[in-house]
Amino acid sequence: MTHLNLTYSSIAGEVPSQISHLSKLVSLDLSKNYYMRIEMPSLKRLIQNLTHLNELFLDEVDMSSVSPASFKNLSSSLTSLCLYNCGLKGRFPDNIFHLPNLQLLDVSYNSNLNSSLPNYNRSSPLKSLRLSGTRFPIDLPNLISNLKSLKELYLSWCNFIGSYPTLLPNLTQITSLDLSYNNFTGQISWSCLNFERLTYLDLSYNNFIGQLPDPSSNKSSNSQLEYLFLNNNALNGTLPSWVYTIPSLSYLYLNYNQLTGYIGEFQHNALVVLGLSNNKLHGPLPMSISKLVRLRGLDISFNNLSGHLPLKHLDILDLRSNLLQGPLPLPPLYTSFFSVSKNNLTGEIPSLICNLNSLEYLDLSYNHLSNMIPPCLGNLSDSLIDLNLQNNHLNGTIPTTFSKGNYLRSLKLNGNQLEGSLPRSLVNCKGLEVLDLGNNKINDTFPRWLETLPELRVLVLRSNKFHGIIGNPKTKFPFPNLRIIDLSHNEFHGLLPTNFFKHLKAIMNANADKLKYMGDDYYQDSVMVAMKGILIEIVKIQTLFTTIDFSNNSSKGEIPKSIGKLRSLKGLNFSHNNLTGHLPPLLGNLTNLEWLDLSSNMLTGEIPRQWADITSLEVLNLSKNHLVGPIPRGKQFNTFTNDSYNGNLGLCGFPLTKACGNVEGQQLPPASTIQEDDFGFKNGFNWKVVLLGYGCGFMFGLGMGYLVFSSEKRKWLVNIVYGERHEKVRRSKKNARGRVSGRRI
Repeated sequence: MTHLNLTYSSIAGEVPSQISHLSKLVSLDLSKNYYMRIEMPSLKRLIQNLTHLNELFLDEVDMSSVSPASFKNLSSSLTSLCLYNCGLKGRFPDNIFHLPNLQLLDVSYNSNLNSSLPNYNRSSPLKSLRLSGTRFPIDLPNLISNLKSLKELYLSWCNFIGSYPTLLPNLTQITSLDLSYNNFTGQISWSCLNFERLTYLDLSYNNFIGQLPDPSSNKSSNSQLEYLFLNNNALNGTLPSWVYTIPSLSYLYLNYNQLTGYIGEFQHNALVVLGLSNNKLHGPLPMSISKLVRLRGLDISFNNLSGHLPLKHLDILDLRSNLLQGPLPLPPLYTSFFSVSKNNLTGEIPSLICNLNSLEYLDLSYNHLSNMIPPCLGNLSDSLIDLNLQNNHLNGTIPTTFSKGNYLRSLKLNGNQLEGSLPRSLVNCKGLEVLDLGNNKINDTFPRWLETLPELRVLVLRSNKFHGIIGNPKTKFPFPNLRIIDLSHNEFHGLLPTNFFKHLKAIMNANADKLKYMGDDYYQDSVMVAMKGILIEIVKIQTLFTTIDFSNNSSKGEIPKSIGKLRSLKGLNFSHNNLTGHLPPLLGNLTNLEWLDLSSNMLTGEIPRQWADITSLEVLNLSKNHLVGPIPRGKQFNTFTNDSYNGNLGLCGFPLTKACGNVEGQQLPPASTIQEDDFGFKNGFNWKVVLLGYGCGFMFGLGMGYLVFSSEKRKWLVNIVYGERHEKVRRSKKNARGRVSGRRI
């Protein structure tokens, strides 16, 4: 046997020892076996016995326990060596770069791998060099001048020596170039690139400025360019004519720049993906897009585009945040992602949309759609992952046909005029994470039966006609992942349910999770919450964000002491109810609490001194109760204004003008009387914003904060259509085996 290809074979564990006995192997490919590992003894046997190898591909095989020095004894006949993302660390042997027949070397995305690139012999046969995501120091001018046979160069996420290297004229030999994610600045030296040879160019995620070149500057009329990635820079000007005329151009990414003007008519039909989102483009949509028969992904979101777009063949279609008008356009039959959010669409949702049985993401939010939700839309839950119809003028009832075994992860119907009761078939949505039904006219009791949903993280029922008692849960582990709960502005009455709060385990220990956003790679969730006295849209929801809002109901009784266990809680609002009794000292355990609103109740007694231990508290509202005694002093309590205490005639001390008879009674005890161990885990995540007192305005942290207030596009991969970009390029040429990282539209 001379050739063995076991790529994507789902082999797990140690590499089979029998392979090292195949001494006549010329080509060995074990790549993409994600659970395979190679230990030092196995690697030594492979290198020692397979002395005739020309090609060795071990991409994404775990070699984290292997010393890179083990590769120094590889056969001198080797022409291709691929070690992409293998977990290698340490110094890569220098002699590999001098193997006399080596044409392809890929050690990309071994983030702890380093070496010093040698001064190559000008006769080196190396044609493809991939060092992306490593710690190799890169001297680009020296590298290019020495490697005369080099055709493909991938240097994304690299460590360049000096400032941005000037692109030298002899870069004209390059056919594939990746310099993405390097924070390069200034203008792109277009004249140093040979567009007649270049097939792949990725300069994305830098800080390049200036305009795209005109045709005469780079002979683009004869261009062989297939992949062009210039997204996430600061390029300006209009789209040049060659964008529409290069017959080979298949993938064009110009997202997140400052491009202006119109989108012209395309003169070729090779495009597979077109990304123009987050620019300043305006005018009508070009009719020629409907003639691009190979087009599978179109993202023109966050521009000022208008008109009507005949839709054909598309799998991924993102038109959100434009100026589209008229009736809702139906996407092609096999579309998987469809968003027209934040346009000016009118009319009803046609029932024909239920024929799109490949649809996974449907976002029609923030339009002017009216009439009923098609009842058959519930049947799409077998394929739908995210359904967002919020902020329209929809009426009628929620579809009742959510089938068992469906994949629905997010259902958002907020801001419509929906009536009736909640469909019990929602209990079939076992993967449901976000349920936002706020600001409708739903008339029902509290849906206690939702407590069995194991993944539910966000439950928003605010501003409806829910009524009755909330009651204690019936199951042993209710709402195990619930983090955001908003039942405000309804007609609930009765006692606050002690056992409901007692079992909210995700809020007891939310900070044990990694810092990430709710949603997935394709689409990330948003939600409206009352935060620190203001209704705010959180356009990305961090898993660490937790809040409870039961305000504006008719709940009575005391505040449950079990809330003192919710140590990860960020916000608590029980205002505008009929609560009585004293303020629980145990709330002093909520050391992550940032806002607390208990106003407009009938609470009595003193403010517990233990509350001064809540050092993260930024907004406090205890107004319109019957509280008495001294206001605690020190820490955050020194920042609150009169507004926090208005209407409590028995309170005294700072900041009120009424002095207390016993000034010493306002001083804090030397240490908290509540033990940290009383309720388990003490988290270490202590994110703070600058906000001093209620009503004084606030500033949001831009680093570890919860909110991202921008029109930043939700990230979603296009792998569902084209596979990973690096895999497509990698397999397209037998000898070159080009690779690139995955690409989002």
